[in-house]
Amino acid sequence: MTLLPTIEMETRPNPDSAVIWLHGLGADGNDFAPIVSQLRLPADMAIRFIFPNAPSMPVTVNGGFVMPAWYDDFEMQIDRKVDLPGILASVKAIGGFVDRELARGIASKRLVIAGFSQGGAIAYHLALGHTTPLGGLLAMSTYLATAENLTFSPANKEIPIAIHHGTFDKIVPESLGRKAAGRLKEKGYRVSYQSYPMEHSVCPEQIADISKWLQGVLR
Repeated sequence: MTLLPTIEMETRPNPDSAVIWLHGLGADGNDFAPIVSQLRLPADMAIRFIFPNAPSMPVTVNGGFVMPAWYDDFEMQIDRKVDLPGILASVKAIGGFVDRELARGIASKRLVIAGFSQGGAIAYHLALGHTTPLGGLLAMSTYLATAENLTFSPANKEIPIAIHHGTFDKIVPESLGRKAAGRLKEKGYRVSYQSYPMEHSVCPEQIADISKWLQGVLR
């Protein structure tokens, strides 16, 4: 399987854990690469950060303009009609990175899947449906797009899940983040939910919280 282009950064040589971090619509791996230094992780943590680039495709809500996207957005109300084939194709593509990290010697429970916006929708489906137990799921400013199509894997019933959302988000309303959190809690998942006074973005307070969370799940 040919992997998508990606940016990789290691906090130390010979990493013993990995974070696969997926960007949002219209961005690429460079969007979140600077966050590695901003996390200010302890010097003894050896983590490989992987920032794949989504393929470019026409996006319906943007008038068919071609841009990096994990799947097509058909309507402004993003949860009304979902591009399931596109999502599943991206889940398969990112699954290739999971397989590669396992082949590199990273233990599955030391592998975290993170995603922002569209990338978060892919992260949800991949992590919750994966048949190997993973180390954590970080879903930022996103929604559980495939809630009706996802086969929840028993292997990840205990996966730590952190959901972050901006209270002023006009792209992915916070109600969708809370809906995902509620749905997962009803299914018995361990979910932490945090909101921030921001729009569809990431803020310094959130970055500090992500650092603490990563240290908690990868220690």
